[in-house]
Amino acid sequence: MNNDIKNVLICGIGAVGCIYADKIKSYKRADLRVLVDEKRLFKYQNAPLIFNGQQLDFNYVLPSETSFKADLIIIATKFSGLIEARKNIKNFVKDDTIILSLLNGVTSEEILAETYGWNRLLLSYFIGHSAVRNGRNIRHDSVNTIVFGDRENSLSSDNVSRLKTFFEDAGINYKIPVDMKYSLWLKYMLNVAANQSTAILRMTFGEMLENKKFMEFAVNIMKEVQLIAKAEGVKNTDDMIEKTVEHLKTMSPDGKTSMLQDVEAGRKTEVDMFAGTIVKLGQKHNIPTPYNKIFKEMFEIIHEAQDIKNSEKSVCC
Repeated sequence: MNNDIKNVLICGIGAVGCIYADKIKSYKRADLRVLVDEKRLFKYQNAPLIFNGQQLDFNYVLPSETSFKADLIIIATKFSGLIEARKNIKNFVKDDTIILSLLNGVTSEEILAETYGWNRLLLSYFIGHSAVRNGRNIRHDSVNTIVFGDRENSLSSDNVSRLKTFFEDAGINYKIPVDMKYSLWLKYMLNVAANQSTAILRMTFGEMLENKKFMEFAVNIMKEVQLIAKAEGVKNTDDMIEKTVEHLKTMSPDGKTSMLQDVEAGRKTEVDMFAGTIVKLGQKHNIPTPYNKIFKEMFEIIHEAQDIKNSEKSVCC
């Protein structure tokens, strides 16, 4: 049986999803569909996204579509949209579909596997410079990579081999680490420390790195993640903080974390995926997580302020 990846479905075309929707669309051997609900379909058809100055026009499908089956499904929604995405991809899944979640965090694959099984899931994440979104305009440089692998670190598994071949043919940057679980938690440590703190303090990567006190604060947050990672069975956690700090130094000085962009735009953040998850796992393993508890409460305050502001606008209009 020919199990090459040809039919691709992308769910979520925000700051990360549009990067790969644009790349795969230009790869002539792939048949791309972008999954949307009726509200987003109307929105994108009447006001298409602009990616690096070019209008994005895709072949959109609704969740009710039954004639298209995907070899690869890429989920790039916000964490708050994951449960809806899990439900909406149902009609497009077949026995050998590969499901790839590019969400930040360490729990999205488990949530998807509850419905579709681990045989279809690979661990994965996006790494690169942050895309900057202003309304329907999205700008991103060429620094982007998808890191993926089997959760059991089988470098020669069928799904890993199929995806590797597709990414090479489509010109998509990728890495397959030897220890995927360690790599996933390393990225998670960066997100928990940098996304949340920069969003609260309204700082770019450059401002963060130049501020010695900030970096001391960030390392304390990383220590909470390190303890949780070890308790969750991640191996070789001793060097995680050093590697995370090294990676932060490679970020664009003017770049902003996705969480900071959400706060500035008045959007709900992914705090449940970051501080929320760390706090829950801390309770599970009886590990104190004071920094992340404070983060969780602070973002809940921000979210309530957003709700109040939006309700006032609704009343006024």
